[in-house]
Amino acid sequence: MSVGDRPTRVPWLVSSDGITLSVRLTPRGGRDAVESVEQLADGRSVLKVRVRAAASDGEANAALVRLLAKTLGVAVRDVSLVAGATARLKRVKVAGAAATLAAALEKICAIG
Repeated sequence: MSVGDRPTRVPWLVSSDGITLSVRLTPRGGRDAVESVEQLADGRSVLKVRVRAAASDGEANAALVRLLAKTLGVAVRDVSLVAGATARLKRVKVAGAAATLAAALEKICAIG
């Protein structure tokens, strides 16, 4: 992502007990990867994530939770789907040290 393509906002909110991510999930995406930050038409920023799992029986959501836990270095139990179980746009809560999690996401997404 070039400097001109960077969104003005990050797709997460920091709280005292962790962060809440806005995610745009692509199931059956060929690989499991946290790709980039994307700005939606309405101005919201989302974290683009793709998983190999299909969007049936919650498989893609479970793969998303596992991928985010592994990527951020937290336990799977610390990652939970808050909203969007059947939608492409999701909100995910990650419990832990918010500053550390935000720094990890900034590094992964090459923000800043």
